[in-house]
Amino acid sequence: MFHIVTDSSTLYSIQEGQKKGIRVCPLHVNIDGESYRDFEDITSTRLLTLIKQKKVPSTSQPSIGDKIDTYNELTKDGEVLDITMADGLSGTYENAMLAKEQCEHPERIHIFNSMTLCGPHRLLVDEAVKMKAEGASLEQVLSMLEKSRESDLSFLIPFDFQFLLRGGRVRQIEAGLGGLLKLIPVMQKQDDGKALVKFTVTRTYTRALKSILEECDKKHVDENYTFFITHAFNDELAFETQKKLKAKYPEAKIIISPLSPTFITQGGPGCIAVQMLKIER
Repeated sequence: MFHIVTDSSTLYSIQEGQKKGIRVCPLHVNIDGESYRDFEDITSTRLLTLIKQKKVPSTSQPSIGDKIDTYNELTKDGEVLDITMADGLSGTYENAMLAKEQCEHPERIHIFNSMTLCGPHRLLVDEAVKMKAEGASLEQVLSMLEKSRESDLSFLIPFDFQFLLRGGRVRQIEAGLGGLLKLIPVMQKQDDGKALVKFTVTRTYTRALKSILEECDKKHVDENYTFFITHAFNDELAFETQKKLKAKYPEAKIIISPLSPTFITQGGPGCIAVQMLKIER
């Protein structure tokens, strides 16, 4: 018997998690000294309104106290598998490890660094839930997670680099790229998930997307991957991206989702992410 825990990097709210049989610990958005739980205390629309009012949001991971309480409750009748957002892009994994050591039964807690976020993170959790329902052991689920996370490819196209800069996700020298001749920068998640680095800089979104698809060819991405397009109030580019992906991978599953308040805070209004992952059992 094991329980699955995760965080709102999966774009799941607490209530959505409950329906799937998982425990979701929300990330936090901080504004003017107040802390708001992702999806629970603040919506993306409300956040955008505050940004337009010149408020400067920041983000933080679930509290250690919340994690400790969750672990202590769930380990009373089984083990815990916590599938966290990428270590390095958030302190969520590190906090989970600290919380584990302060629990009553740390030996029953298994922390898995997904090395990714958003769409691929959600897919890993969904597959873990599916395998658990099929009767798979914790060890079998961990094996799937370890193999599957290696296939992840994640790209982010921000339209206001200051959000990434404030959040510490990029270096100062890279943050200046977006202001050069109105160029469009494309960031890529490192393989270890610890940072976003410059992938390319282009003059048009069409060219940016073409560069991403060329990288997919190099990485042998095929229709067995699930594709995710997540965005911050940018439906037009999201549907344009879906159309391009569908033309190249007509049989693949392609999912469009709005970003949570936490990731709008990190990527900025208008940002769009293109991600993909293949489940390997």
